Formats: sequence, structure tokens, C-alpha cells
Amino acid sequence: MSKKVKIGNVTIGGGEKIAVQSMSTFKIADTVRAIEQCAALKDAGVDIMRFSVTDINDAAAFYEVKKKSDLPLVADIHFDYKLALKAIDGGADKIRINPGNIGGENNVKAVADALRSAKIPVRVGSNTGSIDKEFLRKYGKNEVSLGESALKNVALLEKYGVNDIVISVKASDVDLMIKAYEYIAKKTDYPLHLGVTEAGTEYHGVIKNSIGIGGLLLKGIGDTIRVSLSADPVREVVAARAILSAVNRLDDTVKIIACPTCGRCEWDCMEFAKKVEDYTAKIRKPLKIAVMGCVVNGPGEAADADLGIAGAKDECAIFVKGKIVRKVKKSDVEKEFFGEIDKCIR
Repeated sequence: MSKKVKIGNVTIGGGEKIAVQSMSTFKIADTVRAIEQCAALKDAGVDIMRFSVTDINDAAAFYEVKKKSDLPLVADIHFDYKLALKAIDGGADKIRINPGNIGGENNVKAVADALRSAKIPVRVGSNTGSIDKEFLRKYGKNEVSLGESALKNVALLEKYGVNDIVISVKASDVDLMIKAYEYIAKKTDYPLHLGVTEAGTEYHGVIKNSIGIGGLLLKGIGDTIRVSLSADPVREVVAARAILSAVNRLDDTVKIIACPTCGRCEWDCMEFAKKVEDYTAKIRKPLKIAVMGCVVNGPGEAADADLGIAGAKDECAIFVKGKIVRKVKKSDVEKEFFGEIDKCIR
């Protein structure tokens, strides 16, 4: 089991719940928009928020954003170690750096000293674009070079007394990403930040992240996740929660099972399933709902659902734990079934 690391008011590792992360698409120095985005993503279910820090104004903005948001805020910094120092002073709850690109060991030591003084963690690691040349020559581009590059960065921080560390070894290739995390999970007990980097647009990106992140979580690997998508960050959070729900790592979400339909279906099951999904999107309670095409597959195949509905020619049957409790006219199905959902969450 991984060690615990505290990021603001969220703890990851050590058996804690898998924390969902996302990253802003604009500068934190635009504090009004940053605060609004934090609120929107928190409403969607995010646990930790990350911002790029590209100049002194970004680094100083954490203080203002933290006044209005209780989300843990992560400062993502490359090249300029002074920005890391300023972000730490500004109240960032975690720093993400690459020790290899901030200008030598003296600069790494300065950041390490500041991290220890502020008692905040740091994320380090590697991806396929930042593999250490030494390991690239020795092993080629594979899970070993990715993992050893990350561990080299970890060792440099440990040298200066930093032990609150989170590691990532991201790749855009799903197979390589999985192998890299499996490799590093055997080498360390630091919490692991999972993700498929540069995963692409929402459709393909969700597929890649689901395979990579979901597959690792099912093996007990991973403590926090970010579903990287070329899409609105809210969509990242929605996808992340769906992945966690699918692998039974989330206990405050609605699970919907729905029939793919066939020639027996005599009502618009697919459209109604989408309406149920939209209606329950913000419900934070464990609930399993079934939307089935007909009574042949309905109550029987969905017998473990807390609430379900199955269609017929003129009416729909509402069932609970596999037993039909009443039938309603098709014209009343939305009102009646949504009313049943409301009863379940009271």
C-alpha cells in the first residue's frame, strides 16, 4: 500500500479514496475566471485543481484564489525555480516540477527547502517527452526508462529531505503507460498520479484513459487521477468519475445500466436512458438504476438494481430489486420514474 500524502484538505494514498484532478485551461492570474472554474469543477466532482504558473503574476495569484475556493490548488512549474518559491509563498497546496529543468541542484535545493518549510508535497515524474537521456540511451523508450527517469527525480528531492512526493510516469501510448506504472509501483511506495498524457479529443481520449487508468486501478495501482482531454475540464471530471464508478472506486455516484435494445423494444429506451443520466448527473448517492428495453430483459437481468424501468407496447413497468411495483402509461413515464428517483435519494 502506498504512503499517505496530504494536499490541502485532501489526503491521497494509504487506502484513501482516489482523488480526481483537473487542470485549468487559462492562467490563474485571471483570478475571477479561476475562482469561477474552481467552483464549476468542484460542482462536477473534482477534488484537486492544477494551474500552470508561467510568470510572477500567476505565482502570486494563489493567495487570492484560495480566499474563494477550498479546493487544493497545485502550481505547475517548469524552468524557473523562483516561480515555485513564489507559488509556495502564495499558498499553493502542492507543487508540480521537473527537477531536471529548473537549473541545477542549487535551485532544486532551494525549492526543496521551501517545500519542507511550508510542509506541502510535490509531484515529480516523467513522460515520453522528458525521459532522461542517460536512460533513453541505455534502455530505449520503454517502461524502464520512463520509470528510472522518474525515480532519478525522486532521489534528487530525497537528497534534500523531501519525502512528501507524488509520482507520475505518463505516456500517450496506453500500453506503455500501463507498463510504466506497473514498473514503478514495484519500486516505490509513494502515491501514484495516473494519466494518459495527450490522450486526444473527448471520444478517443475517454477510451484511452478508461483502458489505462481503469486497468491500473483494477490492479490496485494508483492514488489520484487526471483524465487528460482536449475538451472542457468539466468533461475531464465527468469522465474521471465515470471511470471510478465503473471500477467500483466511487461510492457516491449513480450507476445506470441500460439495454442496447433489439427488435423486442417498443419504446424509446435509448433516449430515456440519456434523460435519466442527465437527471441524475449531480446526485451524490450510491444508486443503481436500470433502463431496459422490454420485460424479457428488464426485471430479471437488472434484478440487483435499486430502481428500474422496462418498456412494453402501451406502458412501462417500474421495478425495485427485480420485482415490478407498478405500471405507468408511456405518456407519464418521465414524471413517474423521476418521482421514484427522488424518493430513492431522500
